[in-house]
Amino acid sequence: MSAATKMIFVNLPVTDLPKAKAFYEAVGFTNNPMFTDDTAAAMVWSEAIHVMLLTHDKYKQFTAKPIADTKKTSAALLCLSESSRAAVDGLADKALKAGGKTAGPEQDYGFMYGRNFEDLDGHTWEVMWMDLEAFKKATGKAA
Repeated sequence: MSAATKMIFVNLPVTDLPKAKAFYEAVGFTNNPMFTDDTAAAMVWSEAIHVMLLTHDKYKQFTAKPIADTKKTSAALLCLSESSRAAVDGLADKALKAGGKTAGPEQDYGFMYGRNFEDLDGHTWEVMWMDLEAFKKATGKAA
């Protein structure tokens, strides 16, 4: 990856780091052991997208704000794209099998399809697929 490549690192507080790491591995993330210890786990989705799972004590080193109880409140909606409807279903099904919860009904607009799930700590993830050409035709909007 070049120095000019833009990346995102999503930092999530978790109550049980080993269980959270196992959940994200079951969903399809891979662990980067270089940035993993007993307080944090670096989970890689793609070259550009990384999720840092942080114990509450570690997370508190980065903010003075209280940690949201994401099982009761929404702090963010995180979305990953997939290459097909089947891939959306595959990822969402893996999340549910690994102990996640459905976070809302599936969204099917023909040109766009998505499903939502909550991880073990209640962080909400959307998984979406879109046929851009069908979107343009359906909406009359150009890219």
